[in-house]
Amino acid sequence: MANKRLENKVVLVTGASRGIGRAVAIEAGKHGAEVILTGRTTGALEEVDDQIHAFGGQSVIVELDQTDLPAIPRLAAAIGSRWGRLDGFVANAGQLGQLSPMAHIEADVFERTLMVNLTSIFHMIKACDGLLRASDAGRAVLVSSGAAVGHRPFWGGYAVSKAGLEAMGRSWASESEQTAMKINMLDPGGTRTAMRAAAYPGEEPTALPAAEEIAPAFIDLLAEDCPHHGERLSARQMLGL
Repeated sequence: MANKRLENKVVLVTGASRGIGRAVAIEAGKHGAEVILTGRTTGALEEVDDQIHAFGGQSVIVELDQTDLPAIPRLAAAIGSRWGRLDGFVANAGQLGQLSPMAHIEADVFERTLMVNLTSIFHMIKACDGLLRASDAGRAVLVSSGAAVGHRPFWGGYAVSKAGLEAMGRSWASESEQTAMKINMLDPGGTRTAMRAAAYPGEEPTALPAAEEIAPAFIDLLAEDCPHHGERLSARQMLGL
């Protein structure tokens, strides 16, 4: 790729073993980034790692369950020790939770959904903020959803987690206006992933863009020339899909 927009950048992608996270990690590698791949399934991460190395890219694997909160500062410490900075952070790891009337959602499922989709990302921000500030152009992309806005019956837990994520992202961005960081929330829109299929089992998947078609929007927000900060953006609108 002639125009490697992330050349020599260190980019952390959570939930990189499948779906959007996998596609973004591979695209970042193609653009010259050294990609830190996190996820719960080492075998799936190894496949992504192999694919990145196959075209001459660089990546490292970190097995990480987002609910293992003590592991997050350890990861940040390892990044600091090896690179001294973090140029990009893509908070992609998430779970759908239980699609059910609010009063019928199992309490433990609701709490785990918030833990994975919101609380763990707070801990990632807390651990990685200093590393992003140490970069000449730290970039963070928090993956949101259309469920964060409007009315979405039966999506209570997921919607709450994504609305909270956006509020947290806006606060973090406002606090970072005097830095070189750019922090944004990105709604990928309906994408051909396993999570989407679980949410809409009757939907024809070929009518949706593949994760690989969405990934370039993330590169736009991770690049040094990103003009956005503190915004909620639509990947489809950015890419004209």
